[in-house]
Amino acid sequence: MKLKPIYILLFFLPVFSCKKDNYQSPSTSLKGRILYNNEEIGLEYDRVPLEFYQPGFGKNGAIKASFAQDGSYSALLFDGNYQLIIPDGQGPFKWHQNTAGVNDTLAVTVSGNQTLDLQAVPYYLIRNAVYKVSGTDLTATFRVDQIITGNTAKNIERVNLYVNKTQFVSGSDNIVSSVVSGGAITDPTALMLKVSVPAIVPVQNYVFARIGVKIEGVEDMIFSPLQKIQL
Repeated sequence: MKLKPIYILLFFLPVFSCKKDNYQSPSTSLKGRILYNNEEIGLEYDRVPLEFYQPGFGKNGAIKASFAQDGSYSALLFDGNYQLIIPDGQGPFKWHQNTAGVNDTLAVTVSGNQTLDLQAVPYYLIRNAVYKVSGTDLTATFRVDQIITGNTAKNIERVNLYVNKTQFVSGSDNIVSSVVSGGAITDPTALMLKVSVPAIVPVQNYVFARIGVKIEGVEDMIFSPLQKIQL
């Protein structure tokens, strides 16, 4: 009797290692604010970036962060030496520049959690803002002071009063706003803007307000400190 051959198929399954990567996530906190002397530089949330570079680690890309409305920032990093920069054309202020007029880097040594405030010179600052409520009308009186003068000075394009039902207040986050053009400003030390606050659903008895200045040729607006206002 002739026997039939028996074929045995062997399946080789790949072996995967369950060993976890030994790399740890960055855990050192570096935080601070961007200031003019000790005065807050108000910004639009998450619009003005800052970048950290760590030379010598084979990674040329930036570790990116951004500023909050009050000019604060926070980043998680590894301990070590970094170069911090605010990219050219970002922010309603002048950052440190080298002799070629290009934004310069700031050397930062990170060793444990720490606070580092940054200094910049804004084109303008909004000061002495006072808000008054009468019925549904909200009136803001304030002054706009020019900080950068001379050959690098820039004109005001417009000034806005923004009101929102949340703490995020800007040109893209508001329920009502008013505006005055730069050309219509005769006395920047005595400005007034007024809005009529619409009905809010669900009902709340407060709003948040900020004043913003748009500068000619500058993408990012500068803002006054956030104010919570009882209606």
